[in-house]
Amino acid sequence: MRKLWSVILLLLLIGGAGWFLWSGDRQSAAEEKHTVRIAYLPITHALPLFAEKELLTADDDVQVELIKYGSWPELMDALNTGKVDGASVLIELAVKAREQGIDVRAAALGHKDGNVIIGGNGIEKVEDLRGKIFAIPHKQSTHNLLLQQMLAEHGMSLQDLTVVELSPPEMPAGLAQGQIAGYCVAEPFGAKAIALGKGHILAKAEDLWPDSLCCALVFNGDFVDKHHELAKKATVKYLAAGKYLTEHEEEQPKFAQLYLKAKAKVVEMSLKLIRYDDLQITPEAYAELVKRMSAAKLIERIPEYEDFVDRTLLP
Repeated sequence: MRKLWSVILLLLLIGGAGWFLWSGDRQSAAEEKHTVRIAYLPITHALPLFAEKELLTADDDVQVELIKYGSWPELMDALNTGKVDGASVLIELAVKAREQGIDVRAAALGHKDGNVIIGGNGIEKVEDLRGKIFAIPHKQSTHNLLLQQMLAEHGMSLQDLTVVELSPPEMPAGLAQGQIAGYCVAEPFGAKAIALGKGHILAKAEDLWPDSLCCALVFNGDFVDKHHELAKKATVKYLAAGKYLTEHEEEQPKFAQLYLKAKAKVVEMSLKLIRYDDLQITPEAYAELVKRMSAAKLIERIPEYEDFVDRTLLP
């Protein structure tokens, strides 16, 4: 019996040592992690993310792995569930997730302006959209808010047309084939319709809502809690990339064409519609965003600025 207890005690000691080493390895791995996995859609609104990736060197203490997705719902599911550490995403989707109790935290904007409302060749004025089909990428989007404002300025509402959701790459083809009469979406897909001779600009974001918020760099909250310094380093490099794009406009097409399936003419036209200066999310800009979201009934409970924007990630 004494021998049996000796064997049991030895096994317990071995097991305890194994657990200690395993947990120590996990902690060490967490501490050594220096690559941030960030999701994106191939649009010019994510250009600071592309530039950050390309400007990083092997000597930097943070690295970025970019994960491409084909739709906003798919991307948001990856962000919300922790399949990725962060994402360049429609800011309204992130606000909605926060309202629903999902721990996502915004760090910075993706851009300023950069959205246009496109009408087909048969649409000469806004009123011609009445009774027609119009596409947006998602209900929770600045594109939806811009559409509603444009319609209101012309005595119309969403009830005067049929609004459908399409993925951005489908919109130029849908317009060309007559399936939709117009759309509002991230670049370069507005510029693509113009370059193809299939559409024209009905309104620009800066004319409807100057300095409108649209896409943002957002992190999974659990990732931030476990790797705060890493998230901050990634954010600092991201903001630096936005500054670089502003100071070196001639470099923008190079970064864009690495990630966008668009002709040089389309990229060049698209980049004239967008800015990357001052990508911080201010309390005033956030207040304007959620006011518009609330008026459009996109949210019911407005998340506090401090709960949504994690300013501890800023330089």
